[in-house]
Amino acid sequence: MKIACILFDGITFLDFAGFYDVVNRLGNYTPDRELILDICAARAEVTDELGLTVKAGKVLPDLASYDLVFVPGGMGTRRLRYDEAFVAWLRSARHVPYLVSVCTGSLLLGAAGFLEGKAATTHPAAYDLLAPYCRQVEKARIVQDGTLITAGGVATSIDLGLYVIALLAGDAAKREVMKQIDYPYELQGVICV
Repeated sequence: MKIACILFDGITFLDFAGFYDVVNRLGNYTPDRELILDICAARAEVTDELGLTVKAGKVLPDLASYDLVFVPGGMGTRRLRYDEAFVAWLRSARHVPYLVSVCTGSLLLGAAGFLEGKAATTHPAAYDLLAPYCRQVEKARIVQDGTLITAGGVATSIDLGLYVIALLAGDAAKREVMKQIDYPYELQGVICV
């Protein structure tokens, strides 16, 4: 399984880190498939909302070669959704089996046209920003509409990672990862369309 995690200036780092830490454990539960998890960006380094600088492993790779593309959120999404070069790069993921976002990462998926006719969610404070991009804004923690999976605000990134583990490796794998990360909360607020 080959996963691209998209980073950009103005990212909320917990959006990325919560998902990344959980999903990085997927390789332990899919021994028949190697897990490749690439940190991708439009430039070699990006800076989050608080000034943390992170190096990308891949700069502008062809997203069509991935099985799953994950887009986190952050205040940077507000302007980046109008950056045609960045949005065009995201569009290269149009045939990827799974498109996944947390928080306002859904705005970027929307700008790329991936939410048309779909139900989706985002951070509760950004529901109005999401509405023009999708058929229905769902006030839920996780919404799966086909192979498009969107999740709510920041801390939902851990829930999203666990949801993806269960989807790709089964519920037993999800429960094992929950023990590993000492995560006592049961997933709630999931809508499958």
